[in-house]
Amino acid sequence: MLLDVQNLETWYGPIAAMKGVNLTVAEGRITAVLGANGAGKTTLLNTLAGVVDPFKGKVLFEGVEVQGLDADAVARRGLVLVPEGRQVYPFLSVRDNLMMGAFARRDRDAIARDIERVHQWFPRLKERDTQHAGLLSGGEQQMVAIGRAYLSAPKLLMLDEPSLGLSPMLTQEIFTIIRRIRDETGTAVLVVEQNAAVALKHGDDGYIMELGRIVAADTCAALSEKEDVREAYLGGGGGEGLSGTAQRWKRRKTWR
Repeated sequence: MLLDVQNLETWYGPIAAMKGVNLTVAEGRITAVLGANGAGKTTLLNTLAGVVDPFKGKVLFEGVEVQGLDADAVARRGLVLVPEGRQVYPFLSVRDNLMMGAFARRDRDAIARDIERVHQWFPRLKERDTQHAGLLSGGEQQMVAIGRAYLSAPKLLMLDEPSLGLSPMLTQEIFTIIRRIRDETGTAVLVVEQNAAVALKHGDDGYIMELGRIVAADTCAALSEKEDVREAYLGGGGGEGLSGTAQRWKRRKTWR
């Protein structure tokens, strides 16, 4: 198992953002974590990436505990985060943004090959190589953020809401590239998303978070067929939406 998260808890002051989260990611798999705003998805990724420290629990990456390490140490081990909102360097060129991901690498030939691969996945970035990243569209900035993370040579690529603010067409394009990254390089992917339909379509394994807990886990194909998931996340729940999921979970304690 590439990543094994055991009983992870993270607190912000007196507030428990995550409570007893257990999760695994296998090598070469795309794992999707679904949930509403405030479910704890971003906290989960930030904890795994070393941005915040857990209150308790373990994060085993390739069998080694990494919880509590600084973010740069976690990234050097191959656990790399594409943050929510892209967070490109707006006054640097597209190429310089990509090169920031390769800061800790020393093999110039390997870096050049990876930049060429990023250009194959995202031809628009090659066209805008010298343009300031802050002048790009939201979709193009997301491409830069993913490319920058790939230049860090990840073993597990973590993406926080990659569809945020993007059109349905661009969302499909981004997720198609995520699959290509996995298929062509073998890089495992952990993606958190509110767009359940696209995440379940492109993912292999899935988890659903509500109120800081994992309330369902299965393959993405199986989750997409479950009545509770379809009602709450795939448009079959009338006016309940995501809040209906939390209420139903609190009432029944378990998902079907």
